[in-house]
Amino acid sequence: MKNNAQRPAGLFPVGQPLARLTTGLAALLLLTAPLGACKRVEDTAASRPDTAQAYPPASRPVSALAGNQWSTETARDKRGEAEEIMTAAGLEPGMTVADIGAGEGYYTVRLAEKVGANGRVLAQDIDEGAIDRLAERVNRERIDNVSIKLGAPDDPRLPENSFDRIFLVHMYHEVREPYAFLSRLRPALIDRSGPRGAGEVIVVDVNRDVSQHGIPPKQLFCEFEAVGYELVGFMERPELGGYFARFRAKGPAKPPEEIVLCPYQGSSQ
Repeated sequence: MKNNAQRPAGLFPVGQPLARLTTGLAALLLLTAPLGACKRVEDTAASRPDTAQAYPPASRPVSALAGNQWSTETARDKRGEAEEIMTAAGLEPGMTVADIGAGEGYYTVRLAEKVGANGRVLAQDIDEGAIDRLAERVNRERIDNVSIKLGAPDDPRLPENSFDRIFLVHMYHEVREPYAFLSRLRPALIDRSGPRGAGEVIVVDVNRDVSQHGIPPKQLFCEFEAVGYELVGFMERPELGGYFARFRAKGPAKPPEEIVLCPYQGSSQ
C-alpha cells in the first residue's frame, strides 16, 4: 500500500461543506496531565530568530518543551479525549487538517481515521526526533492520508489556503514567538469562499500559568485577536482546568508593525 509520510508536504485538496460545531464537550476533555514539570524560558532580543525580529516579542513567560507524551494512548482513549475534541471541532470525512506539535502522533493517527481516505492530515513538529519517529509510525501502520513536515518555532510552514481545521493541542504555551507564529499560521486556513466555509484553528490547553504548562484563556484570546483572529467558540471545565477554543481569521492580515502587544495576564486561578 502506498504511504505518503514524507517531507515536505505540498498543497492538500479542499473538502466538502463545513459541519456545525457540536456544542457539548465531555467533562473529561483535559484530564490528561503532563509527565514533566514545565520550565519558564526567558527570552531576549539576542536569542530571538532573525525571522521573528519584525514581530513583537512574547510579553509572557514561555514554557520549555516538556516532551511529546502527556499520558499513555490507552489511558487517553479510555477518557475519550480525542473523539470528544474532534466532535466538538466539527471534524468530518473529507476534511483537510493540520496537527501542529504532533509529537508521537496520538492525534495524527486519530485525525487520519476521522477524515478518512478522502481527507488529508499534515503532521508537523519542530522536534526532528519526534518527526522521524512519527514518520516510522505512519509507515508501520500504513496510514496513507498523512504527510509529515518539520516546522520552525516562529513559522508552522503550512501551505496557504489549505486547511479546514488546524489543531494546536497542549502546545500553544510552548510557542516562543506567538505573534510571528500566529501571523504565519493564518494564511493556511481555507477562506470563507471554500466549499466548507472558513477554516478554523482549534486550541486545547489548560487554564493555568505558563510556568505550569498551561495558558490562561484571556491571554490566549488577546494574542489571537492581536494578529487578526476572532473567537467563535469556547468551552471551559473549571473543575478540570481545561478548555477548548475555536478561532477564525477576521478581516485583513495585520502587518507586524500594527500588532499591539498583549500585556501578560498571569494565571486566572
